[in-house]
Amino acid sequence: MNDILIRPLRFTADVAAMRAFLELLGLRSRIESERGGWVDMVGGWGMVALHDSAASAMGAAPGHTTLSFEADDIDELNDRLVAAGYEDATIWDEAYGRVLSVTPSGGVQIWFDERAKDLYGYKLHDADPDPRWSVKPRLSGADETEWERFLAVLGGGQSVYYGSPADAFGVRIELDTTEDLAAVAERLAGGGYEVRREEGSLTVADPDGQAVVVHGLTSSVVEDR
Repeated sequence: MNDILIRPLRFTADVAAMRAFLELLGLRSRIESERGGWVDMVGGWGMVALHDSAASAMGAAPGHTTLSFEADDIDELNDRLVAAGYEDATIWDEAYGRVLSVTPSGGVQIWFDERAKDLYGYKLHDADPDPRWSVKPRLSGADETEWERFLAVLGGGQSVYYGSPADAFGVRIELDTTEDLAAVAERLAGGGYEVRREEGSLTVADPDGQAVVVHGLTSSVVEDR
């Protein structure tokens, strides 16, 4: 089976601070570069990757988030996407490994990194993901029908939240958890973060000044995903 994980990618001016923030929430570090400009964080489902904005080849500003994925087998995935009508799916080699790109909707290009087998230059951590936490980013300016079709082709229960379709396309880090939200809010407050509580969710500004929303779910909802 071709395991594919959703992975919002945050460009940040302070990788260490963002990493500590996400670990405080409940994600765990999995792979980081020995130079310190990259780390990916895992939950019970999904990932968040952090990239030093100063080292970004695309000149991304601190706080900018894009949508990417990680896949076991991008050759199989490429064939599947082309068969589903995504004919611009393309694979190429980067210094860190092989990448697939595709444009699912509205001219938005999405990247899939092939899961690394050679970790030269990187450190692997025993992440031990917390099963109570899942990554479910919010897409603004997205055609929900087109995106749901694309996510269905990927399979594996991929899911996102949707913002206003009238906005420019954007990605926001959001998380689902079955952990008690009061306990999460107390932990964030103890870390010096100001938390806004609403029914069923928490909102907190991360070290890049971007809003991150945590949705409280029951365990039965997570099991059904």
